[in-house]
Amino acid sequence: MINFHRNERAASLPARLSRSWLLVSAAATEEVIAQALESEADSVLIDLEDGCPEDQKDAARERVVAVLNGGAASAWVRINGIESDHWAKDLEALNNAAGLKGVMLAMTEHPDHVTRTAMMLPAGTPVIALIETALGMVNVVRIAKAPGTFRLAFGQGDYRRDTGVSDDPIALAFARSQMVLASRVGGLAGPIDGPSVGKYGSDLIKDCAVTTSHGMTGKLTLDPAQTETINLGLAPSADEIAWARELLQKSEGDSVPKDGSYLPRLARARKVSSLAKTYGLWRS
Repeated sequence: MINFHRNERAASLPARLSRSWLLVSAAATEEVIAQALESEADSVLIDLEDGCPEDQKDAARERVVAVLNGGAASAWVRINGIESDHWAKDLEALNNAAGLKGVMLAMTEHPDHVTRTAMMLPAGTPVIALIETALGMVNVVRIAKAPGTFRLAFGQGDYRRDTGVSDDPIALAFARSQMVLASRVGGLAGPIDGPSVGKYGSDLIKDCAVTTSHGMTGKLTLDPAQTETINLGLAPSADEIAWARELLQKSEGDSVPKDGSYLPRLARARKVSSLAKTYGLWRS
């Protein structure tokens, strides 16, 4: 059995603040899973759904439980949708996984999909609802408010196949905005955006800008090489941090004009400061 060494920053980061969510196939070798767990990803999702071939799911499920019971690894697991024959098997197996942080439920379309999933897991296990269809998007507010829902995620590939929508950011703007509004109504952290397959550097930064401009605060990825860029793209920028520092310093000295916008700006500065400190970006 391989010893996993999750980096301390990612291991201590609350999942509600996780930016990069790295998917790794449950059918992968232990070495590949170890590389994912040792990456710079804020959170790791071992994938029992799309990333795992049908004829390997049973063996992969056993491997996931063995890894999570090894004493050195903890991770999230993406499980198969509730309509799948594998859903109940996934949940039964994961009830015996000591290192399970939570699950991502594929093909979430109704609030009871989350509730039923949560009821079949150890009490308090968080469930991320993956919205991948038109029906799921129509019901997204109810899903966000369902008992057990921890966060929403956007499965944009399947959503596009279901609806015929293109990958143009304008075409997907409605879906992203709906998920942000639903998260707010449900009292959840910002939703997790879909992956940018095959994009790196400035192209990936542009996609991260689309994510943040809609109010989403996380992003799925299939590639460990994308994680650092996503973490940077979804964190407060250097300019935002400098602005927040200046405003907070002025507020301490009572030298900033207190017009009608002062309290909202102060609240924003405090939020930027808190996030920057959490992500290790706030320097003295």
